[in-house]
Amino acid sequence: MPKILIVEDEPILNKALTEFLTEAGFEILNAFNGDEAVKIAQTKKVDLILLDIVLPKKDGYEVLDELKKDPRIAKTPIVLLTNLESMENIEKAFDRGATTYLVKSNYKLEEIVGKIKEVLENAK
Repeated sequence: MPKILIVEDEPILNKALTEFLTEAGFEILNAFNGDEAVKIAQTKKVDLILLDIVLPKKDGYEVLDELKKDPRIAKTPIVLLTNLESMENIEKAFDRGATTYLVKSNYKLEEIVGKIKEVLENAK
């Protein structure tokens, strides 16, 4: 069962993502800020990280930078799920090693689950 780390500080969205992904057959770990995300990713083996950009303590870009520098995590797919939709934000994410960039308002939860499955399939 693939393990996903959800990094989302909005409790309602975090819970909804957790429920949808659990029903889809994934094991879920949760982080509500950037510091927590880095600690969990460095201590638990996860198959994918679903990462928001606007987070307390460390933003998603800082988390991405830290995780991509860690050889144990560098190859782990990181899907950014955010409300920031400017080209500048998207380019910044890909320059830092994001696997995929999803704008929250453009996707239903079912579609996010589908994208995650697609990314995991391509990572094999």
